[in-house]
Amino acid sequence: MMKFSLNCQGRLLDLSTPAVMKIINLTPDSFYNGQSEAIDLSILSAVEEALSNGAKIIDIGGQSTRPGAQLIPKEIEWERIKGKIKLIQKEFSEAFISIDTFYSSVAEKAIDEGAVIINDISGGTMDDSLFETVARLKVPYILMHIKGTPQTMQLNPAYENVVLEVWNYFLTKINKLEALGIDQLIIDPGFGFGKTIENNYSLLKNLPVFQNLHRPILAGVSRKSMITKVLNIKSEDALNGTSILNTLAIMNGASILRVHDVIPAQQVISLLKEYRKVQ
Repeated sequence: MMKFSLNCQGRLLDLSTPAVMKIINLTPDSFYNGQSEAIDLSILSAVEEALSNGAKIIDIGGQSTRPGAQLIPKEIEWERIKGKIKLIQKEFSEAFISIDTFYSSVAEKAIDEGAVIINDISGGTMDDSLFETVARLKVPYILMHIKGTPQTMQLNPAYENVVLEVWNYFLTKINKLEALGIDQLIIDPGFGFGKTIENNYSLLKNLPVFQNLHRPILAGVSRKSMITKVLNIKSEDALNGTSILNTLAIMNGASILRVHDVIPAQQVISLLKEYRKVQ
């Protein structure tokens, strides 16, 4: 496995051992069911639990990007996030906070509040200013592959060769980003973002191909339809399937697991570390 490290606003994020990224969604169906003070306490409790269980990265997002989700404007997205990153950073200075957004203005405000990574599902396609903003802020950037938008991506995704097309997408985007001086890149194949079940498994099986891009790979398979549809189960029953696919992702070269459940992901990493020790 390749070993990477990222400079996050003067702090080193060591990826020589795979890292767990904990998903924190600041959307109406998550924390937004109470008063402001209760929300803040719930968020801090979730972050504390994640960090104590081994998560390195806290991924904060204010916009749902599940298939069919209606996009909200940048003003509403920021209203959900505003103050929360500063709150987390004040209590947990060791946390590496990423901002899950495709809006350049939200990304910039989040970095100003203490986030150190930009996680963009759109690959720069939903805000023309985002790449320039990343270049100016000089923070690591997660480049994800998506076909379409959250509203359209799962209507009828089609590829002649999904691995080759995603590979070419990354090559084109990386060249553009490097020309802007952006060299701290993490690549995310975008499991479930404009892919059929077969496409998802083809990308997972061929993840070693993407190691040839010499960038850390992020795998986000947690409780997704590539598990639930195959097993005919609900997402709340998909933890075992998530652990299996996370194991395959790490074995195939992933450096970051983006998850809802930190302990099982950390256990996958620990067990594989032990497995790799022996001859």
